[in-house]
Amino acid sequence: MRKPRLTKILLVVAGIAAVLVLVLQMRRPAESAEPATPKPVTDSSRETHAEGRVMTYPGALVTVGTEVAGRLEEVRVDEKQTVRKGEVVAVLDSSEERAALGESRALAAEAAAQLRLATAELARYEPLQAAGVATKQTLDRYRSDREVALARLEVAQARVRQLESRISRSRILSPINGVVISRVAQPGESVAEQTPLLTIADLSRLRVEAEVDEYDAGRVVLGAPVRIEAEGYPGKSWRGVIEEIPDAVGGRYLKPDEPGRPVDTRVLRVKVALAEPTPLKLEQRVDVTFPPASSDAPEAAASAEK
Repeated sequence: MRKPRLTKILLVVAGIAAVLVLVLQMRRPAESAEPATPKPVTDSSRETHAEGRVMTYPGALVTVGTEVAGRLEEVRVDEKQTVRKGEVVAVLDSSEERAALGESRALAAEAAAQLRLATAELARYEPLQAAGVATKQTLDRYRSDREVALARLEVAQARVRQLESRISRSRILSPINGVVISRVAQPGESVAEQTPLLTIADLSRLRVEAEVDEYDAGRVVLGAPVRIEAEGYPGKSWRGVIEEIPDAVGGRYLKPDEPGRPVDTRVLRVKVALAEPTPLKLEQRVDVTFPPASSDAPEAAASAEK
């Protein structure tokens, strides 16, 4: 009776072992499989936002200053005043230079008369010396007199040109068409060379410089449309087009709107052309929204190149 009972026990144990092996084999693939990695959000799946500011195109914002030192006699323009290229905007006192110019012109005229006389005397004695009537020493003296007269005339003429240039530079001209943004000097002040007097901007040549985080650089496409918004204009936005993407990143100029964002990140200063008239002011801060890279950016870029 013990042998059949032992056989039954062994069969039960073997069955349990088989079940355990089967269970372990079913669990092993699940445990060894790598955890599923969530699919990352692609760069082209969302909009990109950046802070920006309104700026002028190169050459459309100039600081007008003095080329020579002197006393500021008058400033002919005020802030917000429109000026034309070549218009006189300020004048330095040049009374001393004008008086000196009169004297220098008189000296130049006198030197010119002396040169004419010396030239005539030399011309008269040259044939006489050739004929043996006049001595060589006398001819050399007339030649020397002419050279001295010529040197005096050249010095006098150089002085005249110097004074004329200084008087001309005492009249300060606007180098561009534009509007006076700031005026920092008043009549009666003594100013040195290269002293700034005015800032003039051509406000018809404005665009936006957006500071795009360097990690978002791949989302910026030349010719793509953007949306521009600014505080003080709730519910309003304006269209722009990306017209320039720099080849290098640089430090951030604008402090981020969000307090938690780092201020030491590097950015791509993307230039955006305004596609419609706006009330935005020079140096005004704006928010720029770039479309997803999978949007119509390539088509916009192609049309912009045409």
